[in-house]
Amino acid sequence: MALYEHTFLARQDISTQQAEALAEQFKGVLEENGGSVSKTENWGLRTAAYRIQKNRKCHYIHMNVDAPASALAEMERQMSINEDILRFMTIRVEEHEEGQSAMMKKSDRDDRPRRNDREDRPRRDAPAPAADAAPASEGE
Repeated sequence: MALYEHTFLARQDISTQQAEALAEQFKGVLEENGGSVSKTENWGLRTAAYRIQKNRKCHYIHMNVDAPASALAEMERQMSINEDILRFMTIRVEEHEEGQSAMMKKSDRDDRPRRNDREDRPRRDAPAPAADAAPASEGE
């Protein structure tokens, strides 16, 4: 069996529990056809890059899948019929990532200091040193 990463976008009108129920439904479709899902991540309700069927936001769900191509084709067929699914994408990978995906790690990056918070750079509102002031010499 091949390894895949599958992400789908669900309508913003449904609740988070309904989006997770959709993930469980499609996980069941894969398992009925000889596949398995090793990890499911709910990336939450996020703003889409562009409007999709009058929806500005979507529930993003990501799954790591180990399944034959026929099982994946059946899941995608059912997704295309479902009115709550706006978009989906499946990518074949050599191996699944261990731990959290990059989207889930994004919140960890928010703890780092921002560029403006650094102390090694002069602040813009600090007075500039006087350019016309000559250094004092000892002989005068």
